[in-house]
Amino acid sequence: MLGLTAAAFVAGFISSIAGAGGMIVLPCLLWAGVPPVQALATNKCQSVFGTLSSALNYLRKGHLQLGALRWALLYALVGAVAGTLWVQQIDAARLETLLPYVLILLAVYFALSPRIADADTPPRLPAAVFDPLVGGGLGLYGGAFGPGMGSFSAAAFAGLRGFNMRKATAATKPLVLVANVSSLVIFIAGGHVVWGLALGMSVAQFVGARLGSNLVIARGAALVKPVIVLTTLAIALRLVLKNL
Repeated sequence: MLGLTAAAFVAGFISSIAGAGGMIVLPCLLWAGVPPVQALATNKCQSVFGTLSSALNYLRKGHLQLGALRWALLYALVGAVAGTLWVQQIDAARLETLLPYVLILLAVYFALSPRIADADTPPRLPAAVFDPLVGGGLGLYGGAFGPGMGSFSAAAFAGLRGFNMRKATAATKPLVLVANVSSLVIFIAGGHVVWGLALGMSVAQFVGARLGSNLVIARGAALVKPVIVLTTLAIALRLVLKNL
């Protein structure tokens, strides 16, 4: 239990910066002997609290304007529900085969793009186009699959809406939260969450995410860019090794 709580703390810290906390916690739950479905449900439960913690911190410190994201969140909710239903009808292994190469391209974009910075840049898509296209698409991906959703979201807000990295990182959190809560409701309804583990891990996630989001606010792109690049490449490597 102590080891899983520590893993949740680390995952909350990393996820508040670059997402992908589940890539830390889920293997730990499986290694501890939690059955796969219960591990997925428990991971989703504790990760919701980490995302909520960082979102509240960004909101409290003025880096997150929920009103401007309301339509993107609505489309993300619709997309997440559709993705959760869709994934039950498709072979997810096809996504796993393609995803590592997409993630590598994303890491290169983060490393080289001048739009990944501490200053806002001119938007390339108006909100009326971005919200259904990107908000809905990210929700669909998050509901159906999920790895790297935080990185995809940050890249979209920075590259297409011109957000600086503090603002882009903050804006990802409500979208990820909508997708994760949608999935969690289904897991809870099915009775799959191991509450004895989830409660302690949720507290650790909450604290870790608060510390990580404070670092993002303090250091901006100097912190977010390298962490996202390394995290995205780590996810890609893990998926490649899994498919071998």
